[in-house]
Amino acid sequence: MLSNRVFLSTLRWRSSLRTFSSTSSLWNAGIVTPKVNYEEKYAEKLQQRAREQGKSVEDLRAELKEQEKQRRLQRLKEASSASSGASEPPLVTKSSPNAPSTTPKPPAAAARKDSSPVKPLSNIFNVDKILQTPHTPEQISVLWRAYHGSRSGGTGRGYLCAVLPVETYEKMLDVASKYPKFVIPVPRENAQVEGNSDEPAYEFYLMEWGFHGPPPEPATSSDLFAQHKPSSNPQTSTILFTPLQEYKLRTSFATPYLVLTHYTDLAKSHGLVLLRGEITPSAATSSPSTGADADGGRFMLSQQDAQLLAIHVQRFYLWNEGSEERATLLKTFHETPGEFKWEELLKHTDFAP
Repeated sequence: MLSNRVFLSTLRWRSSLRTFSSTSSLWNAGIVTPKVNYEEKYAEKLQQRAREQGKSVEDLRAELKEQEKQRRLQRLKEASSASSGASEPPLVTKSSPNAPSTTPKPPAAAARKDSSPVKPLSNIFNVDKILQTPHTPEQISVLWRAYHGSRSGGTGRGYLCAVLPVETYEKMLDVASKYPKFVIPVPRENAQVEGNSDEPAYEFYLMEWGFHGPPPEPATSSDLFAQHKPSSNPQTSTILFTPLQEYKLRTSFATPYLVLTHYTDLAKSHGLVLLRGEITPSAATSSPSTGADADGGRFMLSQQDAQLLAIHVQRFYLWNEGSEERATLLKTFHETPGEFKWEELLKHTDFAP
Protein backbone atom coordinates (compact mmCIF):
# COMPACT_ATOMS: atom_id res chain seq x y z
CA MET A 1 0.00 0.00 0.00
CA LEU A 2 1.27 3.45 -0.83
CA SER A 3 2.12 5.73 2.05
CA ASN A 4 -0.08 8.62 3.15
CA ARG A 5 1.93 11.06 1.09
CA VAL A 6 0.69 9.43 -2.11
CA PHE A 7 -2.96 9.37 -1.12
CA LEU A 8 -3.71 13.01 -0.51
CA SER A 9 -7.01 14.40 0.54
CA THR A 10 -8.80 16.79 -1.71
CA LEU A 11 -7.90 19.54 0.73
CA ARG A 12 -4.21 18.92 0.30
CA TRP A 13 -4.49 18.69 -3.48
CA ARG A 14 -6.12 22.09 -3.46
CA SER A 15 -2.77 23.61 -2.54
CA SER A 16 -0.61 21.39 -4.73
CA LEU A 17 -2.63 21.30 -7.93
CA ARG A 18 -4.56 24.54 -7.79
CA THR A 19 -1.62 26.82 -7.04
CA PHE A 20 0.95 26.97 -9.79
CA SER A 21 4.15 28.91 -10.01
CA SER A 22 4.17 31.33 -12.92
CA THR A 23 7.80 30.46 -13.53
CA SER A 24 7.18 26.70 -13.78
CA SER A 25 7.27 25.03 -17.17
CA LEU A 26 3.84 24.60 -18.75
CA TRP A 27 3.59 20.88 -18.10
CA ASN A 28 4.98 21.01 -14.58
CA ALA A 29 1.72 21.90 -12.86
CA GLY A 30 1.60 20.58 -9.34
CA ILE A 31 5.14 19.17 -9.46
CA VAL A 32 7.79 20.43 -7.10
CA THR A 33 10.64 22.13 -8.93
CA PRO A 34 14.17 21.10 -7.86
CA LYS A 35 15.86 23.58 -5.58
CA VAL A 36 18.91 23.77 -7.82
CA ASN A 37 18.34 25.61 -11.07
CA TYR A 38 20.32 23.35 -13.38
CA GLU A 39 19.43 25.37 -16.47
CA GLU A 40 21.24 28.40 -15.05
CA LYS A 41 24.07 26.30 -13.65
CA TYR A 42 24.80 24.66 -17.00
CA ALA A 43 23.53 27.44 -19.30
CA GLU A 44 26.98 28.05 -20.81
CA LYS A 45 27.54 24.35 -21.54
CA LEU A 46 24.08 24.05 -23.09
CA GLN A 47 24.73 27.03 -25.32
CA GLN A 48 28.11 25.65 -26.37
CA ARG A 49 26.66 22.23 -27.17
CA ALA A 50 23.76 23.80 -29.07
CA ARG A 51 26.19 25.83 -31.22
CA GLU A 52 28.25 22.71 -31.95
CA GLN A 53 25.16 20.84 -33.13
CA GLY A 54 23.66 23.78 -34.99
CA LYS A 55 20.55 23.86 -32.84
CA SER A 56 18.82 26.33 -30.60
CA VAL A 57 19.06 25.87 -26.83
CA GLU A 58 15.31 25.23 -26.70
CA ASP A 59 15.55 22.46 -29.32
CA LEU A 60 18.50 20.88 -27.53
CA ARG A 61 16.70 21.01 -24.17
CA ALA A 62 13.59 19.35 -25.68
CA GLU A 63 15.79 16.68 -27.27
CA LEU A 64 17.52 15.92 -23.95
CA LYS A 65 14.17 15.64 -22.16
CA GLU A 66 12.92 13.20 -24.78
CA GLN A 67 16.08 11.11 -24.42
CA GLU A 68 15.59 11.05 -20.65
CA LYS A 69 11.98 9.89 -21.06
CA GLN A 70 13.02 7.12 -23.45
CA ARG A 71 15.64 5.94 -20.93
CA ARG A 72 12.85 5.67 -18.33
CA LEU A 73 10.78 3.62 -20.76
CA GLN A 74 13.75 1.40 -21.56
CA ARG A 75 14.41 0.74 -17.87
CA LEU A 76 10.76 -0.19 -17.42
CA LYS A 77 10.88 -2.59 -20.38
CA GLU A 78 13.97 -4.26 -18.95
CA ALA A 79 12.36 -4.61 -15.52
CA SER A 80 9.18 -6.01 -17.05
CA SER A 81 11.12 -8.53 -19.13
CA ALA A 82 13.13 -9.63 -16.11
CA SER A 83 9.97 -10.20 -14.06
CA SER A 84 8.33 -12.26 -16.81
CA GLY A 85 11.43 -14.38 -17.24
CA ALA A 86 11.12 -14.71 -20.99
CA SER A 87 9.92 -12.84 -24.05
CA GLU A 88 6.37 -13.56 -25.15
CA PRO A 89 5.81 -15.61 -28.30
CA PRO A 90 4.50 -13.75 -31.35
CA LEU A 91 0.97 -14.34 -32.54
CA VAL A 92 0.67 -16.48 -35.67
CA THR A 93 -2.32 -17.42 -37.77
CA LYS A 94 -3.35 -20.41 -39.82
CA SER A 95 -3.35 -20.19 -43.60
CA SER A 96 -7.11 -19.67 -43.71
CA PRO A 97 -8.15 -16.21 -42.58
CA ASN A 98 -11.52 -17.62 -41.57
CA ALA A 99 -9.95 -19.89 -38.96
CA PRO A 100 -7.59 -17.75 -36.90
CA SER A 101 -5.41 -19.37 -34.30
CA THR A 102 -3.40 -17.97 -31.43
CA THR A 103 -1.07 -20.97 -31.26
CA PRO A 104 2.39 -19.58 -30.47
CA LYS A 105 5.60 -20.54 -32.18
CA PRO A 106 9.11 -20.19 -30.73
CA PRO A 107 10.15 -16.54 -30.67
CA ALA A 108 12.65 -15.44 -33.26
CA ALA A 109 15.31 -12.84 -32.66
CA ALA A 110 13.95 -9.51 -33.79
CA ALA A 111 16.36 -6.86 -32.63
CA ARG A 112 15.54 -3.32 -33.62
CA LYS A 113 17.89 -1.50 -35.94
CA ASP A 114 17.04 1.84 -34.36
CA SER A 115 17.32 3.08 -30.78
CA SER A 116 13.60 3.06 -30.03
CA PRO A 117 12.65 1.56 -26.65
CA VAL A 118 9.37 0.27 -28.11
CA LYS A 119 9.04 -3.49 -28.48
CA PRO A 120 8.57 -4.19 -32.22
CA LEU A 121 5.15 -5.37 -33.33
CA SER A 122 6.86 -8.37 -34.94
CA ASN A 123 7.67 -9.61 -31.42
CA ILE A 124 3.93 -9.85 -30.78
CA PHE A 125 2.25 -10.26 -34.16
CA ASN A 126 3.59 -12.34 -37.04
CA VAL A 127 2.90 -9.57 -39.53
CA ASP A 128 4.46 -11.42 -42.46
CA LYS A 129 2.17 -14.40 -41.84
CA ILE A 130 -0.88 -12.15 -41.68
CA LEU A 131 0.02 -10.51 -44.98
CA GLN A 132 0.44 -13.86 -46.75
CA THR A 133 -3.34 -14.28 -46.84
CA PRO A 134 -5.99 -11.56 -46.89
CA HIS A 135 -7.14 -10.45 -43.45
CA THR A 136 -9.84 -7.85 -42.93
CA PRO A 137 -9.46 -5.21 -40.20
CA GLU A 138 -12.21 -7.04 -38.28
CA GLN A 139 -10.26 -10.32 -38.36
CA ILE A 140 -7.08 -8.60 -37.22
CA SER A 141 -9.04 -7.01 -34.38
CA VAL A 142 -10.32 -10.42 -33.28
CA LEU A 143 -6.80 -11.87 -33.35
CA TRP A 144 -5.35 -8.93 -31.39
CA ARG A 145 -7.97 -9.18 -28.65
CA ALA A 146 -7.82 -12.96 -28.47
CA TYR A 147 -4.06 -12.91 -28.11
CA HIS A 148 -4.06 -10.49 -25.19
CA GLY A 149 -6.98 -12.29 -23.59
CA SER A 150 -4.84 -15.45 -23.54
CA ARG A 151 -2.03 -13.80 -21.53
CA SER A 152 -1.42 -14.47 -17.82
CA GLY A 153 -2.80 -17.99 -17.91
CA GLY A 154 -5.86 -17.04 -19.92
CA THR A 155 -6.95 -14.21 -17.60
CA GLY A 156 -5.52 -11.34 -19.66
CA ARG A 157 -4.42 -9.61 -16.46
CA GLY A 158 -1.62 -7.13 -16.80
CA TYR A 159 -2.57 -6.20 -20.36
CA LEU A 160 -4.99 -3.93 -22.19
CA CYS A 161 -5.71 -3.92 -25.90
CA ALA A 162 -7.86 -2.10 -28.42
CA VAL A 163 -8.00 -1.36 -32.14
CA LEU A 164 -8.45 2.22 -33.34
CA PRO A 165 -9.36 3.57 -36.78
CA VAL A 166 -6.33 5.37 -38.15
CA GLU A 167 -8.37 8.57 -38.51
CA THR A 168 -9.14 8.55 -34.77
CA TYR A 169 -5.50 7.99 -33.89
CA GLU A 170 -4.27 10.77 -36.15
CA LYS A 171 -6.66 13.24 -34.53
CA MET A 172 -5.35 12.35 -31.06
CA LEU A 173 -1.76 12.44 -32.30
CA ASP A 174 -2.22 15.95 -33.62
CA VAL A 175 -3.48 17.15 -30.22
CA ALA A 176 -0.80 15.22 -28.32
CA SER A 177 2.00 16.80 -30.37
CA LYS A 178 0.88 20.19 -29.00
CA TYR A 179 -0.11 19.09 -25.49
CA PRO A 180 1.91 15.97 -24.61
CA LYS A 181 1.33 15.96 -20.84
CA PHE A 182 -1.70 15.97 -18.57
CA VAL A 183 -2.96 14.64 -15.22
CA ILE A 184 -5.75 12.10 -14.66
CA PRO A 185 -7.35 11.44 -11.23
CA VAL A 186 -8.17 7.93 -10.04
CA PRO A 187 -10.62 7.60 -7.13
CA ARG A 188 -9.36 5.90 -3.97
CA GLU A 189 -12.23 4.79 -1.74
CA ASN A 190 -10.01 3.24 0.96
CA ALA A 191 -7.40 5.99 1.05
CA GLN A 192 -6.35 7.39 4.41
CA VAL A 193 -7.52 10.99 4.24
CA GLU A 194 -6.05 13.68 6.45
CA GLY A 195 -8.39 15.35 8.93
CA ASN A 196 -10.96 12.52 8.76
CA SER A 197 -12.64 14.35 5.88
CA ASP A 198 -15.69 12.76 4.25
CA GLU A 199 -14.69 14.16 0.87
CA PRO A 200 -13.56 11.57 -1.70
CA ALA A 201 -9.82 11.12 -2.23
CA TYR A 202 -7.99 10.75 -5.52
CA GLU A 203 -4.60 9.62 -6.71
CA PHE A 204 -3.40 11.76 -9.60
CA TYR A 205 -1.39 10.27 -12.48
CA LEU A 206 0.91 12.20 -14.77
CA MET A 207 0.56 11.05 -18.38
CA GLU A 208 3.35 11.68 -20.89
CA TRP A 209 3.18 11.06 -24.62
CA GLY A 210 6.31 9.92 -26.44
CA PHE A 211 6.80 9.82 -30.22
CA HIS A 212 9.06 7.27 -31.88
CA GLY A 213 8.78 7.86 -35.61
CA PRO A 214 6.77 5.95 -38.23
CA PRO A 215 7.42 2.22 -38.59
CA PRO A 216 8.21 0.84 -42.06
CA GLU A 217 5.27 -0.42 -44.05
CA PRO A 218 5.03 -4.23 -44.07
CA ALA A 219 6.66 -5.74 -47.13
CA THR A 220 4.10 -7.11 -49.59
CA SER A 221 6.69 -8.41 -52.04
CA SER A 222 9.06 -11.36 -51.66
CA ASP A 223 11.63 -9.62 -53.84
CA LEU A 224 14.73 -9.29 -51.68
CA PHE A 225 16.01 -6.49 -53.90
CA ALA A 226 12.82 -4.44 -53.87
CA GLN A 227 13.55 -0.82 -53.05
CA HIS A 228 12.16 0.31 -49.71
CA LYS A 229 9.96 3.38 -49.93
CA PRO A 230 9.62 5.97 -47.18
CA SER A 231 6.93 4.96 -44.72
CA SER A 232 3.59 6.72 -44.94
CA ASN A 233 2.45 5.31 -41.60
CA PRO A 234 1.80 7.70 -38.70
CA GLN A 235 4.27 7.84 -35.82
CA THR A 236 4.37 5.07 -33.26
CA SER A 237 3.65 6.56 -29.84
CA THR A 238 3.73 5.62 -26.18
CA ILE A 239 1.95 7.05 -23.15
CA LEU A 240 3.48 6.67 -19.69
CA PHE A 241 1.26 6.90 -16.60
CA THR A 242 3.13 7.64 -13.37
CA PRO A 243 1.68 8.56 -9.95
CA LEU A 244 2.15 12.30 -9.68
CA GLN A 245 3.49 12.13 -6.15
CA GLU A 246 6.09 9.54 -7.15
CA TYR A 247 7.14 11.67 -10.08
CA LYS A 248 7.55 14.63 -7.75
CA LEU A 249 9.85 12.56 -5.55
CA ARG A 250 11.86 10.68 -8.20
CA THR A 251 11.37 12.66 -11.45
CA SER A 252 13.11 10.80 -14.29
CA PHE A 253 13.70 7.75 -12.06
CA ALA A 254 10.00 7.30 -11.29
CA THR A 255 8.52 4.03 -12.52
CA PRO A 256 5.48 4.29 -14.82
CA TYR A 257 2.65 2.06 -13.60
CA LEU A 258 1.09 1.74 -17.06
CA VAL A 259 2.52 2.05 -20.58
CA LEU A 260 0.25 2.35 -23.61
CA THR A 261 1.78 1.76 -27.05
CA HIS A 262 0.11 2.63 -30.34
CA TYR A 263 1.41 0.37 -33.13
CA THR A 264 0.88 1.95 -36.54
CA ASP A 265 2.50 -0.75 -38.70
CA LEU A 266 -0.86 -1.66 -40.30
CA ALA A 267 -2.22 1.89 -40.56
CA LYS A 268 -1.53 2.25 -44.27
CA SER A 269 -2.34 -1.32 -45.30
CA HIS A 270 -5.43 -1.94 -43.15
CA GLY A 271 -6.50 1.46 -41.83
CA LEU A 272 -6.12 0.56 -38.17
CA VAL A 273 -3.84 1.20 -35.19
CA LEU A 274 -3.21 -1.48 -32.57
CA LEU A 275 -3.23 -0.31 -28.95
CA ARG A 276 -1.41 -2.37 -26.33
CA GLY A 277 -1.31 -1.57 -22.64
CA GLU A 278 1.19 -3.12 -20.22
CA ILE A 279 0.72 -2.76 -16.47
CA THR A 280 4.00 -2.77 -14.59
CA PRO A 281 4.54 -5.94 -12.52
CA SER A 282 4.92 -5.35 -8.79
CA ALA A 283 8.45 -6.75 -8.94
CA ALA A 284 9.52 -3.63 -10.84
CA THR A 285 8.91 -1.41 -7.81
CA SER A 286 8.30 -1.78 -4.10
CA SER A 287 5.23 0.48 -3.83
CA PRO A 288 2.18 -1.00 -5.59
CA SER A 289 -0.95 1.09 -5.69
CA THR A 290 -3.83 0.27 -3.38
CA GLY A 291 -5.91 -0.33 -6.48
CA ALA A 292 -3.62 -3.23 -7.35
CA ASP A 293 -5.07 -5.34 -4.53
CA ALA A 294 -7.87 -6.49 -6.83
CA ASP A 295 -5.28 -8.32 -8.93
CA GLY A 296 -3.58 -10.01 -6.02
CA GLY A 297 -0.78 -7.45 -5.82
CA ARG A 298 0.93 -8.87 -8.92
CA PHE A 299 0.71 -5.56 -10.77
CA MET A 300 1.08 -1.90 -9.87
CA LEU A 301 -2.49 -1.15 -10.99
CA SER A 302 -5.75 -3.08 -11.11
CA GLN A 303 -7.25 -3.80 -14.53
CA GLN A 304 -10.09 -1.38 -13.74
CA ASP A 305 -7.78 1.52 -12.89
CA ALA A 306 -5.67 0.87 -15.98
CA GLN A 307 -8.79 0.86 -18.17
CA LEU A 308 -9.94 4.11 -16.57
CA LEU A 309 -6.63 5.79 -17.43
CA ALA A 310 -6.69 4.46 -21.00
CA ILE A 311 -10.28 5.58 -21.59
CA HIS A 312 -9.44 9.13 -20.56
CA VAL A 313 -6.79 9.41 -23.23
CA GLN A 314 -9.60 9.57 -25.78
CA ARG A 315 -11.79 11.72 -23.53
CA PHE A 316 -9.19 14.48 -23.40
CA TYR A 317 -7.28 14.02 -26.68
CA LEU A 318 -10.04 13.17 -29.14
CA TRP A 319 -11.63 16.53 -29.75
CA ASN A 320 -15.08 16.56 -31.30
CA GLU A 321 -18.47 18.13 -30.76
CA GLY A 322 -19.20 18.23 -27.05
CA SER A 323 -15.57 18.05 -25.92
CA GLU A 324 -14.90 21.79 -25.89
CA GLU A 325 -14.63 22.06 -22.09
CA ARG A 326 -12.24 19.10 -21.85
CA ALA A 327 -10.14 20.61 -24.62
CA THR A 328 -10.04 23.88 -22.71
CA LEU A 329 -8.78 22.08 -19.61
CA LEU A 330 -5.95 20.49 -21.57
CA LYS A 331 -4.98 23.80 -23.13
CA THR A 332 -5.11 25.59 -19.79
CA PHE A 333 -2.85 22.98 -18.19
CA HIS A 334 -0.14 23.87 -20.73
CA GLU A 335 -0.73 27.47 -21.68
CA THR A 336 -1.94 29.09 -18.43
CA PRO A 337 -1.21 26.59 -15.62
CA GLY A 338 -1.92 29.20 -12.98
CA GLU A 339 -5.58 29.08 -13.99
CA PHE A 340 -5.86 25.29 -13.99
CA LYS A 341 -8.33 24.01 -11.36
CA TRP A 342 -8.41 20.36 -10.41
CA GLU A 343 -12.06 20.72 -9.35
CA GLU A 344 -12.95 21.36 -12.99
CA LEU A 345 -10.95 18.30 -13.98
CA LEU A 346 -13.06 16.09 -11.68
CA LYS A 347 -16.24 17.37 -13.34
CA HIS A 348 -15.08 16.01 -16.69
CA THR A 349 -13.62 12.72 -15.51
CA ASP A 350 -15.79 9.63 -15.90
CA PHE A 351 -15.26 7.25 -12.99
CA ALA A 352 -17.91 4.74 -14.07
CA PRO A 353 -16.50 1.18 -14.30
